[in-house]
Amino acid sequence: MWLVKTEPGEFSYADLEGDGEAVWDGVSNPAALANLRAMRVGDQVLVYHTGAEKAVVGIAEVTRDAYPDPRRRNERLVVVELKPRQRLARPVTLAQIKASAVFEDSPLVRQGRLSVVPISAEQWKEIDLLARSR
Repeated sequence: MWLVKTEPGEFSYADLEGDGEAVWDGVSNPAALANLRAMRVGDQVLVYHTGAEKAVVGIAEVTRDAYPDPRRRNERLVVVELKPRQRLARPVTLAQIKASAVFEDSPLVRQGRLSVVPISAEQWKEIDLLARSR
């Protein structure tokens, strides 16, 4: 399970829903690229809006394993393909995530600029609970 970050003004979860599937590109950080390479078809992915929103807003699914970015001439840069699964009932804010002990050691909190991070089953469950709570 994973979390990917996106600037909603550039590409939002609504854009992913509208397109039906998208190439997830633009990642250049070595740690984030390693995480992209580890993604497999069928993996579930939380989509997080950066910028003013700072919240997890939806769930996507990996539909194609990592492959070289066809728009760049650098073999270390890879992309995956995602399709939308469902919008969260309620966005889960970064403040809520940081307030949860489950995320204490998460790269999401510890390495805030990392655009692709692994999410444990316990963290996934916490996001789900927060999205459903009032």
